[in-house]
This record gives sequence, structure tokens and C-alpha cells, in this order.
Amino acid sequence: MTDSSKTGEDNHNEVLLERRGRLGVITLNRPQAVNALTAGMVGALLEQLTAWADDDGVATVLVRGAGERGLCAGGDIVAIYEDISAGGGRTADFWQTEYRVNSLIARYPKPYVAVMDGLVLGGGVGISAHGSVRVVTERTRMGMPETTIGFAPDVGGTLLLSRAPGEAGTHAALTGAHLSAADALHLGLADHYVPSDSLEELMVALETETAEAAVVRYAVDAPGSALAGQRGWIDSCYSSDNAEEIVRRLRSYRGADGGGDATEAARAADIIEAKSPTSVKVTLASLRRVKNFTLDEALAQEYRVGMRFLEAPDFREGIRAQVVDKDRIPRWNPSTLAEVLPEQVELFFAPLGNNELDLELKETDHA
Repeated sequence: MTDSSKTGEDNHNEVLLERRGRLGVITLNRPQAVNALTAGMVGALLEQLTAWADDDGVATVLVRGAGERGLCAGGDIVAIYEDISAGGGRTADFWQTEYRVNSLIARYPKPYVAVMDGLVLGGGVGISAHGSVRVVTERTRMGMPETTIGFAPDVGGTLLLSRAPGEAGTHAALTGAHLSAADALHLGLADHYVPSDSLEELMVALETETAEAAVVRYAVDAPGSALAGQRGWIDSCYSSDNAEEIVRRLRSYRGADGGGDATEAARAADIIEAKSPTSVKVTLASLRRVKNFTLDEALAQEYRVGMRFLEAPDFREGIRAQVVDKDRIPRWNPSTLAEVLPEQVELFFAPLGNNELDLELKETDHA
């Protein structure tokens, strides 16, 4: 049965809502944009998740993406690019709603099954990795690539990555690396590995069975994580709180494996130095600050940082270079890590006064 949600209808079917037995199914339906999130979509998610939380006829909620390319490639950054010139008001409203969705997912009173098949980037991580049952497949490619576009990880991503084993989360955040399913499991961003050809059977099982019973039946052992095998040089090089020192360590690292780790470390240094220097430093500071935060506190910090990025030059320039003009030659300002001063980084975390994030939700841990 399909819910006759006014929100869904107004959203031009960008979010499809179904009831299958005792399973509520949310399908993000912008496959041509890898289901990138719009303001209407996050509004529909918030409304439907709130309704189903109190609906005794729904025992489990599942979120998936339409098409073959992925769950969600993040927020609609072209819309953000256009809004920056108009003052960023629509983007601020979008983030307010999106972060409420992230917070609600983390404390959802029912099993929330996220099918993280294909691309899961940025905002896609926010609607999946805070869930209680997180499923990856052999096709999963996950990441928080915000430093590439002159931004910093948000949607609670700073908290998730700060809690990853060792410094693996720092590496993932600063480089914006795409992660395999095994890497996502290693980082604590996912729980179960289910082959993609079993997903439809899993969804049918969820209509009548508990989420735990259904997922365990279809889950298999994941392949080994490449990231886990690189913990030696990653933990050694990324343990500093200073971005320039991290790059220096990466360039000077000499492993005992005949040079393979040294090559990987040098490559990571090259990648970081190509990102927005401001983004790299603000991202590193965000990760260090957030470790003992609740999710809602992390979201509030990310909102402050995001609002400051709307005013800074690199965010718009990064989107221009990667998505609008696609020349892949961003002109960062400042252009080097050394030019980004500590007091400039601190400004990104300053209170917003009456414009702080208002989640209107109480943070509780999910099981």
C-alpha cells in the first residue's frame, strides 16, 4: 500500500513512501542525481519518519535509493551554489531540516534499516550511518568528500569519523576517500554485509520478520578492509592536531614493507594538499573538538561551521570547480595550509547568537 502523504505528492515523487506488511519503505527517487537530497526530500523524510514512529502498524522502517547508482550522493550542491549568491538562507533552512532528520534517525524507536548500496556520500551518510541496522554490499562506495568542495563533513559525520578506530576517521575526513563496504564496517559506519542480489529477498523478509532475524539470515562475512591493513602508517601520521605536521609526517613516512606504505602515505599527502586548505584545517579541528559530544551537540557545531563556510570563498569555488564548470582547478583562498591562521579557524566555531541550530528534538542513544 502506498501512503497518501501530501508531502510526498508535493515533492513530485522524489520520495516514494510504501507500506509492505509491517515494513515502512522510504525510497529516495532522484536516480538521475544519485538521489541527492533536496529541501523537499528532507522535509518528506522528517514528516514520514515522525508519523511512522508512532504508528503501531509499522514495526520496521527501511530506506533505500532508486536506480542502480547508489543510496544517496549527498545534498544538492548545485542548489547550494546558487543560493550562496542570494545570501544562503535556503541552505540554512535545508540544513536545519536535514539535521533534524539525522537526529531523529539516531534515536528512532523502531529498527531503522539503511540499505547502503552503491554511492553513499555526504548527506547520504547522514540518513544511513546513524541508523540502528546499517547494511552495505559489494557495490558500496561511501565517503565524506567535503574537503574537495571547500566544505567540512556535516550531518553528524564529524562525530562518526572521530569515533573510528585509531586515526582512520581522520584520514577519511581529510582526504575525502571513497570507502569500500569493508572499510565502512571497519570505521563503524555500517553493521552488516549483504550481497546486492539478496537485497530484494531481505526486504520481503522484513515485511513479516524482525529486522535482526531477517538481516542475520542474509548477511555474510565481508572481505578484508584495506584501510584496516594500513592502520600502522595512518595512526602514526594522523595523530597530530596540526595539519602541516600531518602532511610532513605523511611525506617523510618510511615503512618496513619495502615502500608500499610510504607510497600510500605520500599519495595521501598529495591528496590533502590539493584540498581546500581552510577546509582541511577546519575539518581537523572539528574532529578533535567533537569526540565527547552527543550527536545533537556535533550537529550544532557542524551547523555553525557550515554557516561560516557559506560566507567563506572556498565553498562556492569548490562547487564551481567540481560540479558547475567542472574544470577541476579550484582557486583556493588562502591557497596553502600555512596561510590559514589559527584565529581564522577559530572563527568557524564561534556562536551564531540567535541563529543557532534548533533541532527541536532530544538526543538519545540508539541501540
